[in-house]
Parts: sequence; structure tokens; C-alpha cells
Amino acid sequence: MGADEALKVEATVVEERPSLVYAVRLGTGQQVLAHLVGAVKRNFVRLVPGDRVEVELTPHDPTRGRITRKIGMGRGSGLPRG
Repeated sequence: MGADEALKVEATVVEERPSLVYAVRLGTGQQVLAHLVGAVKRNFVRLVPGDRVEVELTPHDPTRGRITRKIGMGRGSGLPRG
């Protein structure tokens, strides 16, 4: 990993804030602010508290991050379609 590469970690959404910003809790218990980027933003993915997401953290500011994808339950999870 180079000096400017982002660290990808799994996190859980804690709170939704204005302007597509979310408070997320990392596996270490640290809470950071993260915004939506890329395909997540383009496809209007809806996040609610409790959702698991992948977050990129930069070494420059470990209190901010970017949500790169939602970690879903996938197909055949047993949830009803509607």
C-alpha cells in the first residue's frame, strides 16, 4: 500500500445527516462521517441505520470517509419481495 492509498474497511450506518452524509461506526468502535460516491450515488442507493457498508478512509483525515458500496444480503436471503 502506497502513502496516498485509501484504507477500505467495513462499517455500520449509525445516522443519516443532510447532503448524503452518514455517521458510520467502524469495527474498532470509532465513529466517522462518510459521504456517498460513485455508483452508490448514481444508482440512488438508500441507506438506513443498521446497514453495512464499505468505507474508504484516507491517511490524511481518519475522521472522514467515502462510502463505496453497500454490503447487502444478496439474492435468496428469504426476504419477501414487494
